[in-house]
Parts: sequence; C-alpha cells; structure tokens
Amino acid sequence: MSITPLMPVYPRCGVRPVRGEHCHLISEDGTRYLDFASGIAVNLLGHSNEHLIGAIQRQTVTLMHVSNLYGSPQGEHLAQRLVDLTFADTVFFTNSGAEAVECAIKTARAYHSHVGHDDKYELITFKNAFHGRTMATISASNQEKMHKGFLPLLQGFKYVDFDDLDGARAAIGPNTAGFLVEPIQGEGGIRDASDEFLKGLRALCDEHDLMLIFDEVQCGVARTGTLYAYEQYGVVPDIMATAKGIGGGFPMGACLATEKAARGMVIGTHGSTYGGNPLAMAAGEAVLDVVANPEFLADVTAKGERLRGRLEQFIGNYPDLFELVRGRGLMLGVKMKVEPRAFVAHMRDNHQLLTVAAGDTTFRVLPPLVIGDAEIDEFMDKLSAAAASYNPEGPAT
Repeated sequence: MSITPLMPVYPRCGVRPVRGEHCHLISEDGTRYLDFASGIAVNLLGHSNEHLIGAIQRQTVTLMHVSNLYGSPQGEHLAQRLVDLTFADTVFFTNSGAEAVECAIKTARAYHSHVGHDDKYELITFKNAFHGRTMATISASNQEKMHKGFLPLLQGFKYVDFDDLDGARAAIGPNTAGFLVEPIQGEGGIRDASDEFLKGLRALCDEHDLMLIFDEVQCGVARTGTLYAYEQYGVVPDIMATAKGIGGGFPMGACLATEKAARGMVIGTHGSTYGGNPLAMAAGEAVLDVVANPEFLADVTAKGERLRGRLEQFIGNYPDLFELVRGRGLMLGVKMKVEPRAFVAHMRDNHQLLTVAAGDTTFRVLPPLVIGDAEIDEFMDKLSAAAASYNPEGPAT
C-alpha cells in the first residue's frame, strides 16, 4: 500500500507538535516553537488556558452529545450571549467555518424564497476570497487551484474584484440574492476592505432588498480588537459566519442572522448532528468569558499597535525582502517582495518561529491574543534573525 493512513491532501511540514504551553508549541523531538500562527487564528487563548481547559473538562464529565432532537439549555444560553453581544437575533451552531458559511448561503437563499423570489439565488463574491473547502464554498471563490478536480462547480456565484464598489454595483442582476464578503481577507493576504466599500455594499443591499453576508471566520472573535470586525466599519450585516477562535481550539462555528434574514430558516430547512453539542458550547462560553469585555479588547488593540509599529520599523532594514504591513489588531500581514512560503519555512525550520503564508505574497502574523511583551520581543528577535540569514536565491547562510 503506497497511500498514507492520513489522506495525503496536506503538504505537512516536519513540525510534529505534541504539547502546547501558552504561546509555544513543543514538537515530539522536544523542539520549542513560538506560535504566531495559532492554528490559523484558532488558539486565541494560547495552548494551556486554564479557564478553557477547565470548562471543557467539567462538561466532558457531565454531558458531551445528545443531538439536536432535544432541547439545548447549553446552546440556548450561548446563543443568547451572542445575540446580546452582536447585531444578530438568532444563531445556528456548526462544527466549522465552512459549515457556518454554508448555513449563511442557505439562509440568504431561503430568505428570498420565503418572500416569493425563488429567482434570487445568486451571491456576488469577491476575488481571492477564501470561504472554505465544501462544494458550495469553493464555488463561492474564484480560486482555480481550489476548483481543479471538482468541476462542475455549483451555480449561483458571481466574482467581482475585492474592494471594487462600482464592480459590485454593476454585477447586480435579476438573480442577485446578496453579497458574501470577508471584511478582511485572510487567505487572500490580510487585505482590509475600505469603509466606503462595505458601507456601499450595505446601501446596495438596502436599496435592492439583498442580503449582506460577512464571513468573519478568521477576522472575528476579538482578533482585530473588537469582538467582530464589522463593528470597526460601522456596518451591520444581515448574516455572519464565525468560527476559528470562537472555540479557542475546540471545533465549532456559528451562523448569526437578523430575524428578517432568518425568516426562511424554519423547521426542516437545515440541521447538524454535532452542531451545538454541549461540549462545544462549554468551549464557546469559556472563550466569551475571556474575550467579550472592553479591557481585553482594548489590550488586543494596544498589543496589535505595538507589534505593527515594530514590524513597520523593522521591514525598512530589508527593503529587498519586505514591502509593507497591513491588518488590524492581532491579524497582521507582512507583504513580501519575494515568494513568502519559502521564508515561512525558513523561519520555522531555522528559527523555530511559526507563521502562516497567504496570498498576495504575504505571510500572516496571527499570535494568540494573550501574548505579552515577552512574546512580542521573542517574535521580533526570531524574525530579525531569520531575515538576516535568509537568501532568496539559495540555501540560508
């Protein structure tokens, strides 16, 4: 047998973590890595947060799963907290970000069907977006690398340049149901939408009775310094997908919607065997206990500003390697003048620093939100050593 037991769909690197301590990962060979990837913006409380671990342990002893055939006091409580903290009136819990986006797509289509417009099923999405790996979510992206081998795609998606309000307006047609957009593109290279763009999409939705869907799977849950990024834009969506950090490392996500947007989501229209299970709800409650307060969010903003300031000062020392820094809070991207994946590997393999490559020649800096000055200093030291020893044309010196 030549195939590996784990289906070989990932080009896995040589780092093999077996333990986590706060903002570090320890590999099975004992190597210690500074983790500024956070499981791709997931482990926002680090790897050993006692409050999160305790909540999961207590719930494990009590009740882990019963399915959604029964009442869910745990789900009802967490849903109410999210409703109280956000624009939403109702919540559907999922196991992942892709599932949350799938639910958002269905919610938008169901709204129009409910009001008698079955012809309104098409979502306008934006180039270089990443919404997940299901058939619907790869169809929502224009990235051919995700389409290869899975054609034909699902119908009902139209692609427009990101941050192009005129293009978005021109794309509206008789079948348009709404817009699906990341306020800050993550996989696309930590690219912020402009205020004018998102406010313009909101105005177009109001004018044409369309659904505005925000994909905050990566930029949500305190990552940018507010509980959700939409708050910084002063734009309220109709539907929002959230995941990654919401479970702090436990697999969960959610689709949030206004009462109007969810009017088509009635009994029998959607479901999930595991979604909203008591164990996931305990993890979500623990995360909100920590991050959903002004002091924590202000601290994320302040740390993000310090880290960004140091990065912006640093990259000037290597004008042939780095171009600019962008992002908000602790969702930062460093745009490079060379291909970033080789540099990410160099940082990882030679300097024990974990980051994440992205599109638009960018690597992502996504540390746990609980970093302190010591971790910022360590990051800058490792990054500086990596840049000094990096040779884009050949082996590191």
